[in-house]
Amino acid sequence: MQIDTLIEHVKVFNSYEKSFKTANVAIKDGRFMYIGEKDTSYFQAEHHVSGHGYYMVPGLIDIHLHIESTMVTPATFSDALMKNGVTTIVPEPHEMANVFGVKGVTEMIEASKQCEVDMFYSIPSSVPATSMETTGGSIEIEDIDHLMTLDQIICLGEIMNYVDVISEGDNKTKQLLKHMRTHYPETIIEGHVPKLLDTDLHRMIFAGVDSDHTHQTIEGMKARIEAGMFIEIQEKSMTPEVIEYLCEHDVSEHFCFITDDVMADALEEKGHLNHIVKKAMSMGMKAEDVIYASTYTPAKRMKLQDRGVIAPGKIADFCLLSNLEAFELAAVYKTGVLANQSGDNKVGERQFPEDFYKSVQLEPLTSEDFDVHVNKEDGTCTARIMKVQDGSTFTAEVHESIDVQDGLLQWQDTEHLLIATFERYGKGGTRAHGLITGDIIKHGAVATTYSHDNHNLLVVGENIEDMKQAANEVISMQGGICVVWEGKVQARVPLPVGGILTEEPLEQLAAQVRQLCVALRELGYKHYNPIMSMSTLSLPVSPALKITDHGLIDVNAGKVVPLIVEKA
Repeated sequence: MQIDTLIEHVKVFNSYEKSFKTANVAIKDGRFMYIGEKDTSYFQAEHHVSGHGYYMVPGLIDIHLHIESTMVTPATFSDALMKNGVTTIVPEPHEMANVFGVKGVTEMIEASKQCEVDMFYSIPSSVPATSMETTGGSIEIEDIDHLMTLDQIICLGEIMNYVDVISEGDNKTKQLLKHMRTHYPETIIEGHVPKLLDTDLHRMIFAGVDSDHTHQTIEGMKARIEAGMFIEIQEKSMTPEVIEYLCEHDVSEHFCFITDDVMADALEEKGHLNHIVKKAMSMGMKAEDVIYASTYTPAKRMKLQDRGVIAPGKIADFCLLSNLEAFELAAVYKTGVLANQSGDNKVGERQFPEDFYKSVQLEPLTSEDFDVHVNKEDGTCTARIMKVQDGSTFTAEVHESIDVQDGLLQWQDTEHLLIATFERYGKGGTRAHGLITGDIIKHGAVATTYSHDNHNLLVVGENIEDMKQAANEVISMQGGICVVWEGKVQARVPLPVGGILTEEPLEQLAAQVRQLCVALRELGYKHYNPIMSMSTLSLPVSPALKITDHGLIDVNAGKVVPLIVEKA
């Protein structure tokens, strides 16, 4: 029998039995044709590969991630994924959607059509994440109807505004979920369900949201699985307790591993989903169970029935490993062909429409733009302060008495910093000011348009002049991140595509991101991921106190609250 490729004497992972067995593997027309003992006496192959000493596992599948978190284009991302054994992903482009609306989604899909990695997309369901912020675009029900006609769309992305779902009364999120259940009842709906338990958790599931990828505890994970919710485990959930629970309980059908957000420097240094795989194995999970949770269950969750296993008729996406326990990649194959790892990521080519490079509609800021006016001439007032905590993207709310002089809050005389955000889409120029403290910078300033999810200009600093300089650097770059100290730029990352992406090579971006992290930490930032910590200070669905151009947001209450706390 004529075939394309025969891989001989390789240890093949059988997903149905969760075990390895030495076999010969025949591939024809990009799919597995046969796995068994028949050899060259039966098959006439154009290509022969010796699998002796190697393990064959399905290509890794990541069903929840945001390409924009890595700040690169789909082409650059695809090259990096393939090098790390990831052959299929389900990205949710809600960052680009927040900047450009439905056009942001369709252009990301268009940019990924020539990528080697298969990219099936989630429809961003929460754009904007709340009504308490200004974004460049939105995703409405009619937009969802249009996107559902596209072949690359396979699910509704994470419902982020859980407060709307569990609250009384009608709202956009409830209307959207009702529309999906009525018109697209078979469509998968992904969730963002931090900390919810009991009635609130069950109300989310009742509304159609049946997965969660947020930070897991044993109590929360157990409650979710018992209620029929699918769990997507990202790295921050991989505590010893969680991994032990997953190992000791029969829950393999109810979870998978995902990455969610991977920074450029981490992608270059550690890898992608393969890093999660290695970590899970190092924490004591059996290799077979880890592979199952990185290939079979994610494919099953997304109804990708043509992949995720090595079996007749399935797409021949696979990895050859030289060391199973260390998950050392010897080769990666896509549809039966050795993957292209040339790093051809279209450097220098513009991959998006012209307006995607002109999204920051802000004039240079002045010192007066950072003045904090209050309804009091002199004296003191009690201010609401955002407190950053290392190890989490959640913040806390604290109160403190601050002096007032000539109607201006004298925050410079305290240990706290100023945080300000400026609407940057030319939609009215709304802005807000607040105070911030905790494990944040202690000197200088940082400004960014890489601020989830609205991506307005966010500035934090301990003095106005550095804040102004950092902000204006970002404006002049048409987006990005800039750190300034004592009037000197310490680090900068230009992100001219929508203010959140670059078309530069991953290696160059990774070096810039590393320098940025060094600069932030030198200025006193204490966090395992200072860029993610900084960028989520404007995320109004991540507890507890955040800021948007509408003002300070009490996330748990789902409302805008004043900077100055009124006395009872």
